[in-house]
Amino acid sequence: MPNYRSLRLLPILALSAVLAGCATGSAHLSNPNAAAVAYHDTIDLSGRLAVTYQKEGQPQGINGNFTWTQRPGQIDVALNSQLGQTVARITVTPQSATLTQSGHAPRTDKDIDGLTRQALGWSLPVAGLADWLQGYATDASGKRLAASPANNTVFTNDGWNLRFAEWQDGPKGSNGAFPRIIRASRSATANAEELSINIVVDPVE
Repeated sequence: MPNYRSLRLLPILALSAVLAGCATGSAHLSNPNAAAVAYHDTIDLSGRLAVTYQKEGQPQGINGNFTWTQRPGQIDVALNSQLGQTVARITVTPQSATLTQSGHAPRTDKDIDGLTRQALGWSLPVAGLADWLQGYATDASGKRLAASPANNTVFTNDGWNLRFAEWQDGPKGSNGAFPRIIRASRSATANAEELSINIVVDPVE
């Protein structure tokens, strides 16, 4: 059985707790008119996430913490429980994805979405997050764009409704905006499950 229960929320309604007290807008941004910072191929991020998804027709919910380490050609993600226990470690390269859970042999697949769906019960959109976490997205027409506090909603080319709900100052010296709260949701299709992911990104250095 997938080892993700330690991330499980109690009632589904409690998912909103991870975002409690976070008003939308740019309260954490020195310049409300700033655009997204220039994209970084090398970056270290952390934060919290809340996920809702369907399993056998029933709504399920989890929340926890994450760390995101991105280098050219490789992304490493750790998903942790609220108590700090590591639930899964994920490494993604252009060639393959590997997911490791405590007490289980590592699993490797070319498709990270399918790998996380099999192991966790929901798909972690790593390719999308590599852009979203820095305020970028590819829209329905295939155009990659930089979001901003004034232009913060995107319908992506792979079916996500994406909203950069709150912003913060970017890394030191960047003079730009960086997402603080990201809300992403998609409807069920023949190839993907219904899924909603809310993310709070910790202040960036």
